[in-house]
Amino acid sequence: MSDCRKCLPPEIEEMLRKQHYALFGHSAAKLCHYLKTSLKEKEVCYKQKFYGIQSHRCLQMTPTSAFCDQKCIYCWRPITSQEPKLSKEDKPEDIVERALEEQRILLSGFGSLVKQGIVSRKKLEEALQPTQAAISLSGEPTLYKKLPELIKEFQKRKMTTFLVSNALHPEMLEKLIKKKAKPTQLYLSIDSGVEEVHKALNRPVLKDSWKRINKSLALLRKFPRTCIRVTLVKGWNDNHEKELAELIEKAMPSFVEVKAYMHVGYSQQRLEKENMPSVAEVRKFAKKVLKNLKHYQIAGEDRHSRVVLLWNGKTALKISLKK
Repeated sequence: MSDCRKCLPPEIEEMLRKQHYALFGHSAAKLCHYLKTSLKEKEVCYKQKFYGIQSHRCLQMTPTSAFCDQKCIYCWRPITSQEPKLSKEDKPEDIVERALEEQRILLSGFGSLVKQGIVSRKKLEEALQPTQAAISLSGEPTLYKKLPELIKEFQKRKMTTFLVSNALHPEMLEKLIKKKAKPTQLYLSIDSGVEEVHKALNRPVLKDSWKRINKSLALLRKFPRTCIRVTLVKGWNDNHEKELAELIEKAMPSFVEVKAYMHVGYSQQRLEKENMPSVAEVRKFAKKVLKNLKHYQIAGEDRHSRVVLLWNGKTALKISLKK
């Protein structure tokens, strides 16, 4: 395992550690907010409500802790000047083992809550044995060249995988197809059907980003479960619903998640609280997109996360979870 101090600038490493990231090499793991609330029998992630994923058994991790080729203005993570290149790549099996180990360490403090009766021992024991990997914590995971092997390592452990990508690397999606390493559910973050809006909102490093996005969208039908995620930022991309619908109809994802930008983290340095749409505004925009779609319907809503789910009516909503 490489030394994270050689992968990240010292100030970025310190910043992430203060935010309770477990850093190892160029990778990281972090307890999700909903994992912690689920353990306490409170809120669960909308992914549990929509797809059946158990929040307390989800491992949130990334093989690219601070490497990304977009600088989205709504990102709650620190946007760094870090070059989107990994000088030395760690082995997939080492990353998976270390991520699982770090998850157990991060959960160790919950033992005292069992004694207090706040967390059930059974649920904590389940959390120590994750069944789901969310490859989406930070950075852009498709920059990791051994991503197919990483997904296969999780599959060996009978874990489902959600992969979230900015869609700028269709060559990696092709590699996942070729190597038969398709994630359980593939997410592409597509925030607008208009190139100019994409460039202003996502601020891609790559000049041909729009071409790459469209190529990635053309590959979606080759994956079993897919989702286009739209982060709605009021005053930025809460229009052009027709153009967005056209992209969706071409790609035909299983799902479309229209989710509100949340005024948290480092995004507060770039946007105002007024840019955060209400759940009613998210619903209104989702319905406007829906009017331009032929094959979709509203299948769910989560008020806490301010997200509305559009569904193609064909793919099973709930994932068949592996024991």
